[in-house]
Amino acid sequence: MQRLSNLPDPPNSDEKWKGVQLVMRKHGQSPHALIETLHAVQHAFGYLDRDSLTYVSDALGVPLSKVYGVATFYQYFTLKKPGTHNCVVCTGTACYIKGVPKLVEALKERYGMALDEVSADGSLTLQSACCIGTCGLAPIASVDGEELGRLSAEELLDKLEEVIHGDA
Repeated sequence: MQRLSNLPDPPNSDEKWKGVQLVMRKHGQSPHALIETLHAVQHAFGYLDRDSLTYVSDALGVPLSKVYGVATFYQYFTLKKPGTHNCVVCTGTACYIKGVPKLVEALKERYGMALDEVSADGSLTLQSACCIGTCGLAPIASVDGEELGRLSAEELLDKLEEVIHGDA
């Protein structure tokens, strides 16, 4: 992989690092480009691992503690490799009142995991959102970007099984 500017070598030879390096160069490798750079890494790889955080720290001249602090402060960033499929359950007031606790309990029983975790086999990430913005359809979940409203626990589980097992 060709090295850009005076940037340190990336953690591996993945071509996605070129895009990250372009973002850093665009911002003059300034420490002020930290958030933009972390966004670029997350966009490229789906999450921020220790090697990528260390690389960003070295490339921008920002202490690793600060890079880690920013990565853990903002909810957008994740330090965990995401599952193949994603389910976001709305936990806002309307969804809560209309039955989201039943959805969450069913997910926990079926997949043995709580919200904001990745399944042991890596097939599913369960996340929560404070509000998806379509309260009239409560309770709501988004499965791989498809919003599903007025869900029962059984409907959500069926949809997830279809998606995970490729029947969708």
